[in-house]
Amino acid sequence: MTHEREITEPVDLCLPDGRLNPAAVGWSRRPLHRANLRGWGRAKRWEYWGIVTPTHIVGIVASSLDYAGVHGVYVLDRHTHVEIDREAVVPFARGTVFPPVSGTGRARVRGGGLAVDIDQRPDGSTIRAVAPGVEIDLEVPLPPEHESLGVVVPWSTRRFQYTVKDVGRPVRGTLRIDGTVHPVGEQDSFAVLDHGRGKWPYAMRWNWAAGSGPGRAIQLGGKWTDGTGSTENALFVDGRLHKIGADLVWSYDRADWLRPWRIVGDGVDVRFAPFHERVARTNLGVVANETHQCFGHFSGWACTTDGDRVDLDGLAGWAEEAQNRW
Repeated sequence: MTHEREITEPVDLCLPDGRLNPAAVGWSRRPLHRANLRGWGRAKRWEYWGIVTPTHIVGIVASSLDYAGVHGVYVLDRHTHVEIDREAVVPFARGTVFPPVSGTGRARVRGGGLAVDIDQRPDGSTIRAVAPGVEIDLEVPLPPEHESLGVVVPWSTRRFQYTVKDVGRPVRGTLRIDGTVHPVGEQDSFAVLDHGRGKWPYAMRWNWAAGSGPGRAIQLGGKWTDGTGSTENALFVDGRLHKIGADLVWSYDRADWLRPWRIVGDGVDVRFAPFHERVARTNLGVVANETHQCFGHFSGWACTTDGDRVDLDGLAGWAEEAQNRW
């Protein structure tokens, strides 16, 4: 088990010289870190929204890797398994705008026929994205007392990452595919945010799983946090965060990604049954990525802070492995 400090007041991520602020290391129940990153070449900024509806799964990414902006819109039809995958790479991340604090301000990117606008307000966020054949217009309300998981992962004073994982948010709006409108209903759809700001090592592998359902959600990570003293693991019950301070063991078949996954550790015993695998690869020489993101359903259990087991059966979402050179 880790012994992470809960942060309850706003704090700068970096010191004036650009190194990690020791006071920023810990976790929070709402976004409190200001990502005052300095320097060029290792700084990474991104906003990723994943949306699960009864008919579709949607992924929207806006990112700056300094020497490139890598943006994308992904849509999976859950019935036909037909994928739409639009990506734009913008040299030196020209034209990207990212706010320093999660949940406030606007994120905006353009390039390659793709546009993403994310407006963040105290009462929620508006997400609009346009790509060839796809138009997305969504509202993601922020319920009162809803909590998210913010974590600073410290590899060193010069290499560190701040992430906000906000799981199980309600979402409503429309998804238009080749002129056909698909409503997104708040009663049976969920949104997940991955907000990232940091300075990464050149090569890294990570695992990430997120599942949502009525009244419950699960957020699990692995590999990239191991040995740092920080974890990005949490259970959410009726919007309330229960921090899981344990490094987890992930078991899955890299030769057959659609076989069942298992994620276990102190207070966690989760199974994940995939129904679709998405493979994403980027190779720009200096920048390269390979991600296997599987969509499916969760089962098993995780414990609250008080030690009560919460049944995770039926939660929908994804589990993934990503390898990056960046």
